[in-house]
Amino acid sequence: MQIVFWLSFAFVFYVYLGYPAVLLIWRRIAPRPVKKEYWEPAATLVIAAHNERHTIEAKLRNCLALDYPKRKLQIIVSLDGPTDGSEFVVWKYVSQGIEMVHSREHAGKAAALNRALRRATGDIVVFADVRQTLSPNAIRELAASFADEAVGAVSGELLLMDESQQEATTEVGLYWRYEKALRSMESEIHSIAGATGAIYAIRRELYEELPEDTILDDVLTPLRIVLRGKRAIFEPEAKAYDSVACCPLAEYRRKVRTLCGNYQLLAGLPQAVSPSRNPIFIQFMSHKLGRLVVPWALLALFLTNLFMLRGIYAITFSLQAAWYAFAVIGHFLSRREVIAPIVIATESKRAA
Repeated sequence: MQIVFWLSFAFVFYVYLGYPAVLLIWRRIAPRPVKKEYWEPAATLVIAAHNERHTIEAKLRNCLALDYPKRKLQIIVSLDGPTDGSEFVVWKYVSQGIEMVHSREHAGKAAALNRALRRATGDIVVFADVRQTLSPNAIRELAASFADEAVGAVSGELLLMDESQQEATTEVGLYWRYEKALRSMESEIHSIAGATGAIYAIRRELYEELPEDTILDDVLTPLRIVLRGKRAIFEPEAKAYDSVACCPLAEYRRKVRTLCGNYQLLAGLPQAVSPSRNPIFIQFMSHKLGRLVVPWALLALFLTNLFMLRGIYAITFSLQAAWYAFAVIGHFLSRREVIAPIVIATESKRAA
């Protein structure tokens, strides 16, 4: 029991604290700086969307205002079976250079991206989501890193903003800062283990069509590129802005999707767990696979502690019990915060 307990503790400690410490030392010993150079290659900006009628117009205006030569920037909006009239909003901007790829069938984001890439003409392809706003210089900063021939993919930085338009310092905001710090250090050593879906770019020649059931295109595509011998790096000067998750429930759903996508990645890309084939094997195992194993390590930590309640183990059990108790309380409080406005709105409608 003691061996399992301490192994589980050591594993959780390594994933969240030990691995960042390893990266800190590693980047000091063997940094690999990127040779950035500002240039203007032909670029294609791809946006995949389903039902985004109320948000896509703001995104199109944002894209048209980007500081990049219009003659060198192709903007493609790939609509995936919308049912809310999104295509009519996009159609208004076709005369301004927006290209629309419209599928009547809702086949998923991966299929929408595949359709768009068949139309792409730029040497560099930039992927973006509808919800976030890109900084005016985003494409210039992404393109600058591709002056280094070793670079095959570049991820920008996503900033989560609060109501006062400052970078969020809530739990989600702080965790995202921690995540970006890891990516920055991984990039300085070799490559990141996954890009930011809101803003990342690749060399078009390196794109491989995605399976239509792909959940995490922003992990699968850069990782495929790394496995082909190129680097996938993090560029903090290419920024996208988003609002922090409205509630813990929304963040929970996002994390569930991410974890499911990582399981899918392991099944569909087994070479990622091969130290001889994956040049960022340590980063991938520590950053991606480690997160999948942590819940099981925590469970083992708690269960073994149940059978050891004397001395230091009584203290560790008390700390674990308090931690989970606060988590349960927080869960119910967050549900009440989400449900209360819905109930009030429903009652108001009935009264009206």
